[in-house]
Amino acid sequence: MGQAHSHDDGHSHGHGHCHAPADFGRAFAIGVILNTAFVIVEATYGFLSGSMALVADAGHNLSDVLGLLIAWGASIAAKKPPSARFTYGLKSSTILAAFANAMLLLIAIGAILYETLHRFVDPVEPAGWTMIWVAGIGIVINTVTALMFMRGREHDLNIRGAFLHMAADALVSVGVVIAGAAILFTGFILIDPIVSLIIVAVVAWSTWGLLRDSVKMGLLGVPDGVDEGQVSDYLAGLPGVETVYDLHIWPMSTTETALTAHLVMPAGHPGDEFLRNAAFELEQGFHIHHSTLQLEQQRNGSGC
Repeated sequence: MGQAHSHDDGHSHGHGHCHAPADFGRAFAIGVILNTAFVIVEATYGFLSGSMALVADAGHNLSDVLGLLIAWGASIAAKKPPSARFTYGLKSSTILAAFANAMLLLIAIGAILYETLHRFVDPVEPAGWTMIWVAGIGIVINTVTALMFMRGREHDLNIRGAFLHMAADALVSVGVVIAGAAILFTGFILIDPIVSLIIVAVVAWSTWGLLRDSVKMGLLGVPDGVDEGQVSDYLAGLPGVETVYDLHIWPMSTTETALTAHLVMPAGHPGDEFLRNAAFELEQGFHIHHSTLQLEQQRNGSGC
C-alpha cells in the first residue's frame, strides 16, 4: 500500500506552485478610505435633507466598509504560513469572512427596511437636488472601488463579495438619483421610501448569492467549477486503477481546493511519476491544488 500527498511545498511534484491569494491590499485600503468618507457625507446630508433613500444607502455603505475590513483581514490571514496547530494555515478565514459579510448585510437590510416602512406611515419631503448630487458622488466612488476588485471576482468568493457590494452600491446610487429627479418633477414624496424598498431588494438579492456560496463552502461542499463525477472518472481511468473510493473534495479557502482519494491498484505502486502526473492533471484540469492519493492493492474495509 502506498500513499502520496501533493501540495504547494512542491514535494511529489515535478513542478512548483504558488497558491497565495492575489494581493488586493491597496484596493482594500483605497476602498475603505473612500467609502468611509462617503458614508459620513451621505448620512449627514440624508438626515439634513430628510431623504430616507440617502440614509438607506449610507447604512448599506457603512456595512460595506465593515465588510471590506473583514475581507481585508481575511486576505491577510490567508497568507499566514501553516503552524503546528493550524496545519493548513488560516486559509479558511476567507470563507468565514464571506459568511460574516453576508450576515452583516442581512442586519443592514433589516435596519433599512424598518426605517423605510416607518417613512410610509410618516412621510417626510426630501430635498431632491441633495439626493441627486450626493448619490452622484456615490456612483463615482462605488464604481471606482468595484473596478479595483473586478479582476479577482471570478476566482475568489472573498473578493467577489467585495466587488458585488461595490457594484450593487453603484446601481443603488443610480436609483437614488432617479428618485431625486422624480420627486423634483412630480412632487410625489413617497417615491423616496419606494426607492428604499428597491434598494433593499437589490441588496438582498446580492446577499443571497454570497450567503449561499459561503455556507456551502463552510460545510465543505464541492466548490463550484469542480465536477465530482468527472474527477472520479478521471482517477478511475488512470492506468492500473481498478476502483476509486473515499473520494473527498472540499474548499480549503475561497481560492484553493483539496482532494483525498483511495485508489485500488492490484498491480501495486506504479512509481512516483504516476503520482506526479496525477497531481498535475488534477490541478490543471480541475483546479484542485492539494491532492492526497492513497494507493492500495485491495480495498481496505468498507470506507468512510
